[in-house]
Amino acid sequence: MRIDIITVVPELLDSPLAHSIVGRARSKGIVDIHIRNLREYGLGPRRTVDDYSYGGDAGMVMMVEPVFNMIRDLKAEREYDEVIYMSPDGELLTQEVSNSLSLLNNVIILCGHYKGIDHRIREHLVTREISVGDYVVSGGEIPAALLVDSIVRLLPGAISDGTSALSDSFQDSLLSPPIYTRPAEFNGWRVPDVLLSGNPKLIQAWQDEQALERTRALRPYLLEGGGNKGK
Repeated sequence: MRIDIITVVPELLDSPLAHSIVGRARSKGIVDIHIRNLREYGLGPRRTVDDYSYGGDAGMVMMVEPVFNMIRDLKAEREYDEVIYMSPDGELLTQEVSNSLSLLNNVIILCGHYKGIDHRIREHLVTREISVGDYVVSGGEIPAALLVDSIVRLLPGAISDGTSALSDSFQDSLLSPPIYTRPAEFNGWRVPDVLLSGNPKLIQAWQDEQALERTRALRPYLLEGGGNKGK
């Protein structure tokens, strides 16, 4: 899979995408991630990528021309399945969304910054808009890193034990059950006896029950088919 990320602050993405599962997946060639500095397409001697908004609202707006030119040149090299804009009013990122995106070949992710982007970009260039929650952050870089991480960990070979991702929260519309490791007792706190029983059927039944109980208590809308509302 190839992911091109367009940003005006590439430094915000360098570290998050260079370590852990994503970093290892990149080094193995499982995913090819390119962080594109939009200022390379900036206008004039100062490589300007933003301007004041029509209407007099406060805040600078990312200009249409640099974004158009960069996406045009990227598309000249290959066909992209999606051009995704990280937006607070996009569809909420869910496990289902990550699952579907992990099946694609080539994706562009556009990170907004400042006040936002010229709406013509959204109308004519963007094919999908995704939000990580009902709140506003300084730019789309951190949301983009979240999206990429949620996708890459699903790619074959990204996690040493591929079945691990299948048991994550939300994969079956349930939260994960509690998990424990050694020692079996610490400070008087014991691991549930069933997990020490060595009986796979009892363990599975306990995990299923715990997953259902936790979901009912913490994310009841998942049991009603409401998806991940990010709260």
